[in-house]
Order: sequence, then structure tokens, then C-alpha cells
Amino acid sequence: MITVLLVDDQVLVRKGFGMIVNAQGDMCVAGEAGDGEQAVRLCAELRPDVVLMDVHMPGLDGIAATEQITAALPGVRVLALSMYDVDEYVVDMLRAGASGFLPKDISPEDLVESVRVVHGGESAVAPRLLTRLIGTFVRAGRPRGFGGHGAAGAVGALSEREREVLLLIGRGLSNSEIARALLLAPSTVKNHVTNVFAKIGARDRAQAVITAYESGLITPGE
Repeated sequence: MITVLLVDDQVLVRKGFGMIVNAQGDMCVAGEAGDGEQAVRLCAELRPDVVLMDVHMPGLDGIAATEQITAALPGVRVLALSMYDVDEYVVDMLRAGASGFLPKDISPEDLVESVRVVHGGESAVAPRLLTRLIGTFVRAGRPRGFGGHGAAGAVGALSEREREVLLLIGRGLSNSEIARALLLAPSTVKNHVTNVFAKIGARDRAQAVITAYESGLITPGE
């Protein structure tokens, strides 16, 4: 059973998402929080598998709350939700440690599937959307967060094959697409991806893409 913490300053939004989550046979609502500070406290108490985190909240916002939660509880996955899906907050949330980003008007089917994807250790942001968003804000010279000046050094520690894999991750390819592009077995690609994440210190594909851009391995518009 996937336990989910709902974090939003609007009660009706929490109740709506709660009805969707509780209607699934493999997940349930563990609790609700109306702001970031409460979310941090409840995560420490309840240890949910996934947090549906609103970005814009009074007081401690979703970005700061996500940073605190993921730093203290690496096993808790945060899935960000916002009315604004093409906006600087997307990258800020990913840099803070979120494993995905969804618009609030997402369909119920896509919402629950995204919860499952994030719980499984992947990013819930569509790969090509992710690369477009990150490319936009890296090109605009956003302040460095995850990756930062150490990104180039981390990428420099990769083998030639691992650099190829990271390059293709940064271009938005899935594991199966990488396997076809490099003529490798899917299991081999999975092993390479695991090694890449470990060497660059990435939790998931979202942060791996950020590192690919911030290290200069990929340039925006490439």
C-alpha cells in the first residue's frame, strides 16, 4: 500500500485529491497538511511514501518544505503540484529534491499513475517536457542549486559509456530508447543509469537532467 501525504493550503483541493487516492486499491491517504511547516512535521511523524506537495503556500512554501523533507527523509518522494506548469518553480522544486512536477488540472488517472511512478523511483515529469523546462531556465542563468559548480567534476568521474547514457537521459530518452540507441540490453542500460546516479549524486532522472545541463554536457537548444 502506497501511503500519501496531501499538502495544500486549500481544503477543497486536499479533499479532491484524497478522494482520488483513496479510490485506488494500492494507495491511501496517510494525512493532510495545510502548509509547509505542518508538512515537515507530519512527514517526520508519519513517514509517508509519497507527498503531493503544493508549491505556492503562505509561510513555508512547497519549495522550502520539499528541501527540508528530502534532506531529512531521503526515502520520502515528493510530487509537486501547481497551477503553473511552465514556470521557474518547476526547476526550483526539482532542485529542492522533488521527484516530479504536475499541473493541478491533471486527470485523476494521470495523477495516480504519477504517484506510482514516483514511488517506484522514477521522475513523474514527462522526459521531453523536463528537458525543455530545464533548458529554458539553465539558459536564462538561474542561480545554481543541485549540481551547481560541482556538476562538471561529477560528470568528469563518469566512464565514456556512462557519459553517453547521461547525455541521452538529458535529451529526454527513456531507458528503452537508450537501449535501442546504444544497441545495449535494457538490463545493461539500467545498470549504467544506476551507476550514473550514484556518481553524480542524483536521486532520479530529474536531477540527472539538471546535472547534464549544468555541467555543460548538453547545451540548451541542442
